[in-house]
This record gives sequence, C-alpha cells and structure tokens, in this order.
Amino acid sequence: MHSLILVIASAAPILAADDVLTHVAAHADRFGAISRQIWENPELGFHENRSSALLQQELKANGFAVKADLAGMPTAFTAEWGSGKPVIGLMGEFDALAGLSQKDSPLQSAVANGAPGHGCGHNLLGSASALAAVAVKEEMQARGLHGTIRYFGTPAEEGGGGKIYMLHAGLFRDVDAVLDWHPGDANAVHLGSTLANNGGLFRFYGVASHAAAAPERGRSALDGAMIMLNAVEMLREHVPQGTRIHYIITNGGSAVNVVPAFAEVSLVARHPDAPVLEGVWARVMKCAQAGALASETRMEFEQGTNYANTLANEVLAEVLGRALRKAGGYHYTPEEQAFAGELRKSLGDTRERPGPETVSADKSRPAGIASSDAGDVSWNVPLAELSAATFVPGVAAHTWQAAACAGTSIGRKGMLVAARTLALGSIELFEHPREVEAAREAFDKQLAGRKWTTRVAPDAKPRLNYATRGN
Repeated sequence: MHSLILVIASAAPILAADDVLTHVAAHADRFGAISRQIWENPELGFHENRSSALLQQELKANGFAVKADLAGMPTAFTAEWGSGKPVIGLMGEFDALAGLSQKDSPLQSAVANGAPGHGCGHNLLGSASALAAVAVKEEMQARGLHGTIRYFGTPAEEGGGGKIYMLHAGLFRDVDAVLDWHPGDANAVHLGSTLANNGGLFRFYGVASHAAAAPERGRSALDGAMIMLNAVEMLREHVPQGTRIHYIITNGGSAVNVVPAFAEVSLVARHPDAPVLEGVWARVMKCAQAGALASETRMEFEQGTNYANTLANEVLAEVLGRALRKAGGYHYTPEEQAFAGELRKSLGDTRERPGPETVSADKSRPAGIASSDAGDVSWNVPLAELSAATFVPGVAAHTWQAAACAGTSIGRKGMLVAARTLALGSIELFEHPREVEAAREAFDKQLAGRKWTTRVAPDAKPRLNYATRGN
C-alpha cells in the first residue's frame, strides 16, 4: 500500500479557511439546478448551444468576463475574474453521448429512444467547475488574494477534442496550473493516467454493379472494409499489453443486390503510452491498405480523435488530496440508498466497493481505462484531476446507469464534492504561489526534453459534425 499523501508534513501549507466552502454552499442549489437543466437537454459535441449559453450566462451574472465562440467552436468559451499571476484554470465539459437517453430511474428506460444522454456526467462536470470558480472568485475578492481564476468551457470531449483546438489557439498559454475533475463511482485523487488514443474514418471506394447479373464487374468497398477489419482482429494477438482497438461500420452499402461502391469504418486505438500507440497505429494503417489492395478498391483516411495520455503532477495531486479530505464525502438518504440498491441489480456486480462517504488520496498509479483531451492539456500545463462519486458504486461511465445517476440527487451530491475540492485546492494555490512554482518545476522535470505532439494540425478546423458520424 502506498503511503497516503493526505498525511501532511509539518511544513505543508495549512488549508484555506472554511469561508470558501461557505461560498460553495451558498450557490449549491443554483448550480445543482443548472446541472439538472443540462441533463434534461442533452446535446452532442460541438452542438451544446443551450448548455454552453446557460453556463456563460451564470458566470457573467457572477462577475466573470466571458469570451465565447473560440478556436472555431461556437460553444467554446472562457470566463475569468481577477488579474495577474498566478492564473489557475478550471475546466468544464457539457457534451452528451449519442444513444444514451435515460430517465432518472434505476431501471433502463429512455426519455426518447435513440436520443443522446449524459452517460459520462458532463452535465455535472461543467456545473461543478463553474460553481467552484464562483466560490473561488468570492473568496479571493473577500480576502484580497491576487491572481486570475479562469474557467474553460471545453466542447466535445467525447471524441471531438475541443481542448486541442483551444491549445492550438493559445488559450492555455499563460495558465500556471489546471485543476480538473471527472464524474465517477468513488471520491479519489491519485497519480493514474488516461489512455492515449488515435482514430478516424477509413473510407473505401469501389465499383458498383449488379450483385447477381454482373458481380465480376464490381469491386466491393465493403469487401475492402471487411478485409481490413479481419486483419485488425488478427492483429489483436500481436499488440502490446494494454492496447485497445474498437470500431464500427458506419456505411456498408445501400442495397444487398448492389455491389457497394462505398463503405466507411470508424476506428479508435488506445494505449497508455502515446509513442507505443504510434507503432500500433502504423500496423492498423497497413491493415487498411491491405484491405484496399486485396479488394482492388481505393482507401482514404480522415483523421479523427487523437488524445494524449495524462501526465499526473505530484505537487498538484497533493494539493487536491488535501482538499478532498477537507471537502469530505457524503451519505445516501434512505431514498438514495433504495435507488442505488435497485440500480446495482442491473450491474451483475456483487463486489464490495467504497461508498460515497469515503475519500481516498494516494500515490498509486492505476492503469488508464479511458481517454480524454484533458491529457493533451496536461502536456502543456501542470494538471491534476480528481474523481467524485456521482455514480452508484460499480457503475461505469458511458452506460445508461451513469446517465440515470447523473440526473439524480446522488449525482448532484457528488458534484458538490468536486466543487468543494476544486475550490479549496484553488484557494491554496492562490495563498501559496510557491506551490504553483513547484508544480511547474515538477512538470518541466517530467517532460525531460519531450514535447506534446498531436495529429490534429494547428490549422485544422474542428469537425463540428463528428458526433453524427461515429468518430
């Protein structure tokens, strides 16, 4: 067991006064209502028009200077208060997932079949970070603390990579540290990473013909796609441990009696280490080229998502660890306990797991299980992240169960754990600028000559309709 970073050495800074928690509590109901409103109106990436506008409006009303329609993304914005250094960033997301419509019920029941839903809890993510920003602003104002608190409204985390375009636009260039969070089934801070990923659309072009009368004249684009995917399946035996590859066929033809002249595959590969992923991706591309060669079709590739793994910052993780312990967890009411018990029946998981009253902060480095463009930010700015128990223990993101929890009081209570932790951590950094410097020193040491790279070109335009294309 790794030693807990919650055990604070005598030289460690004293946590901020409880006043900032009072500010969080004062605005909790309002931002809880905002999270519910966003949950009731789920919007796909780059189309979060109502959600983004709602958060902008609330931050403006609380004295923040808002800049919107940034980096080629209509729903991207920043909201800041204060001036000068340090500049502390808080990130918010608000995009939903396709096909995960769900009522706030422990039984699977869509609000509208096939509609999007907040299966990753981003209605809570954006709202909690905004709540924390407002509480920090009020505490800084009351105590005369110097510096700038900046909220980043980042669209399309679910594959669109909004933060990458914001990085290219220089919106993080002057930021000294970023504190981030994500909904989960436990309250935790650790030094784990995320998975680097790369993906895109593979398009195959063939020759149409009558499938029965003249099949010899046709060149099947679907054959090209299928040969590629069969080769990818064989490749699975020969990739490094920790690799993940997943795909869908977004277009396989239009009629069974016509040799398909066009087919399209959306594929994503992941690995904990971006350089290792590069090698895997080179082999995936060969599989696609082999499909085109064997079927006598033409293949084109359109770059899609490309996220870096997260670089955990030990200094900022210790700040968040202290803040999480002070923020504390929460307890279920009898009604919430009944909801959780019924929901867990759908999981097929009887393992004992920590409840929402538990908080954990250590130096463990659990393996990455998902990808996020927050990883790209971590290669440019010192960053630390926490998980808050917005989901019932055992519930995974990107499920109907997660979408159900995200609309309930359980989700909103977890959201407040995150807001309190982010607010306490931010105030500690404003109180102790030397910690910000130490975080930068740790960041520079960790990079050690490496630099951030992305396949998304600096002049690339955001793929504003990516969410309807499957990648």
